[in-house]
Amino acid sequence: MTLSDPKLSEPSGVSSFEKVAVDLGARSYDIIIGSGVCKDIGAHLQGVLRRPRLTVVTDEIVHELHGKTLSEALDAAGIDHREIVLPPGEGTKDWTHLEVLCDRLLDAKVERGDIVAAFGGGVVGDLVGFAASILRRGVDFIQIPTTLLAQVDSSVGGKTAINTRHGKNLVGAFHQPRLVLADIDFLQTLPDREYLAGYAEVVKYGLIDDAAFFDWLEANSAAISRRDPEALRHAVTVSCRAKARIVAADEREEGVRALLNLGHTFGHALEAETGYGDRLLHGEGIAIGLVLAFDLSAKLGLCPEADAARVRGLFAGHGMHVSPREIDVTDVAALIGHMKQDKKVKDDVVTFILARGIGGAFVSRDVKLDEVEALLAAAVKN
Repeated sequence: MTLSDPKLSEPSGVSSFEKVAVDLGARSYDIIIGSGVCKDIGAHLQGVLRRPRLTVVTDEIVHELHGKTLSEALDAAGIDHREIVLPPGEGTKDWTHLEVLCDRLLDAKVERGDIVAAFGGGVVGDLVGFAASILRRGVDFIQIPTTLLAQVDSSVGGKTAINTRHGKNLVGAFHQPRLVLADIDFLQTLPDREYLAGYAEVVKYGLIDDAAFFDWLEANSAAISRRDPEALRHAVTVSCRAKARIVAADEREEGVRALLNLGHTFGHALEAETGYGDRLLHGEGIAIGLVLAFDLSAKLGLCPEADAARVRGLFAGHGMHVSPREIDVTDVAALIGHMKQDKKVKDDVVTFILARGIGGAFVSRDVKLDEVEALLAAAVKN
């Protein structure tokens, strides 16, 4: 199918920012991208807030690093605000913290017409979005993503969820934000490991259907490594444009949106096996998953070996893990078990996103698990 690009322009009254529109009819919203976006939050929230009141949910790390910046910007805009601070980490995205957050939002007297802001990475965004979807049977929220992964992936598209003992993101809802503010200045404070974890999701967009973007990432590897602001702005904008285009075509993942799961069947299994903790960050799992998806595609004769080598080389060149063995995951049977619990399983068949080459991803439901087992058996030995 042919997908048209969302309009890319500057917000009214604000200079030097990019605006990507997510076209979903009555649920449409904008992604604002650039340096200093949050300092102009008052201008961006015009027309979004019903009254000058905002409840901000963040985690302890983001609060310490950037809470003052956001608070001062809201004060300058005359927006009354309160803050709820949660523990950091994937462990916060669970039933216990969902209950805590909902109670604290009700304590703050958040009404159905109010806005809740998710100020943080993917964990905060997913948790806050899900809480907003069920609080008073649905309140609006905005995303203020502070990590590269959240800016290019989890903050856009309305997927919200928590993890359970059965797997990642198995309980959640589609709930679109009213606005996404992607301030690339926040990316300068990210630890290298977390920054590179987000980079995996950037690479994914090139691998899905934009070989030219993958070429650009290879050519600008050094600029990305040193977090050059213009390179980051371009990478985030292209990534958001790609995701907006796919989400507008398939909001509820009934077709083309499944391509965004490239590498995720493997990656989520690795996350489950490592316990959803600091041992393996989400983006690190996706990087290994992307390598495995291309290795599997090459093994099945779908993709040139040279393309699989390019994917592996791009991540390895940044010092990222490219094999389960490198993170001490060797139990193939356990990984296959996790895949069978993946939320994309349908009629007991595991769905894989494969590729006919860089920029040629497609959905496959006819992969034999013995082929996957053989691939993993080789991977855990290397």
